[in-house]
Amino acid sequence: MSVQHAIWKVGTTPHPLRQGALPSEAILEQMIVASPEILSPDWMLIGRQEVTTGGGRIDLLAVAPDASLVLIEIKRDRTPRDVVAQALDYGCWVEKLGNDDIAAIYARFAPGRSFSDDFRVRFHRDLDEADLNQAHQLVIVAGALDPASERIVAYLNERGISINVLCFQVFESDEGQLLSRAWLLDPVETQSSAVAPRNAKEPTESWNGEYYACFGTGPSRSWEEARRYGFLSAGGGAWYSRTLNLPDPGDRIWVKSPDHGFVGVARVLGTPQPLADFTIETESGMQPAIDVLTEGTYHRAEIDDPERCEYFLPVQWLDTVPLERAIREVGLFGNQNTVCAPRTGRWRHTVDRLRTFFPRSGV
Repeated sequence: MSVQHAIWKVGTTPHPLRQGALPSEAILEQMIVASPEILSPDWMLIGRQEVTTGGGRIDLLAVAPDASLVLIEIKRDRTPRDVVAQALDYGCWVEKLGNDDIAAIYARFAPGRSFSDDFRVRFHRDLDEADLNQAHQLVIVAGALDPASERIVAYLNERGISINVLCFQVFESDEGQLLSRAWLLDPVETQSSAVAPRNAKEPTESWNGEYYACFGTGPSRSWEEARRYGFLSAGGGAWYSRTLNLPDPGDRIWVKSPDHGFVGVARVLGTPQPLADFTIETESGMQPAIDVLTEGTYHRAEIDDPERCEYFLPVQWLDTVPLERAIREVGLFGNQNTVCAPRTGRWRHTVDRLRTFFPRSGV
């Protein structure tokens, strides 16, 4: 079913705003460049109007916090089905971009700027060139899609092709035009689908049913408190926290701490809760997490921001180790997504190896 928008003016007698239209879709591209959060507050634009090897011209290119790429195509005068085909064609070009290609694209987009430096400022971590463009997703920006195109997009996602549609509509108001937008699919689905091997030597496999989690430590959060009180957490943006919704209660999840290694395995007990609502069992009974947790900030300053606040996933730890005993080996899986369902041979190998290091994993 097509995404439908409606905006109503609040009042004792509410009435809907009349739909309008932008003078040209080129204006929408200009708006996105000026305010990328129209697409996502978690992406960094790195390219615009780049010519592909096939002679086409992409609209926009962005990078996500895990260094995967996001190709953005705005539907201009093409039919919805044509724009889906065009996005897939451009995806073939994106997949083959090397680190030097991406650096050159950014140099044209932001002359005189350093891609690595800007990535560090934007995402608060160093760019690991080994992670760059290990996966990508396709985003189509359109006013509407026909049913056949929606079926194609759903079909591709079910088969591991990360593609989504951002539907927008324009409304007329007394103050001017308003832009409304909504995703065809939950962005967490396409974000998770983008965690796939780029190297043809590492083909996609069926998911083994076990999740991977990345638990960042440091000033923001404490691994020892997570072990002690039974939780995983993430915050600072929806890109980081929304994947906590992927596992269901009862699912198994293997946890890695960046720069350390794998530190534990757990079973999920519930669903994610924001810091303001999360409670912890202590010797004195259940207490608000914000009062108990003292070894990390847990984005307290953003507790009232539903996009950026810290979210907590309650878990039962089956086996854990302290950071200084974290498991690190060449060839083990790693990714910056907070939670994902990897479909690679490396993930199967990783789980097999971790079972030997965590004997109480319950396998």
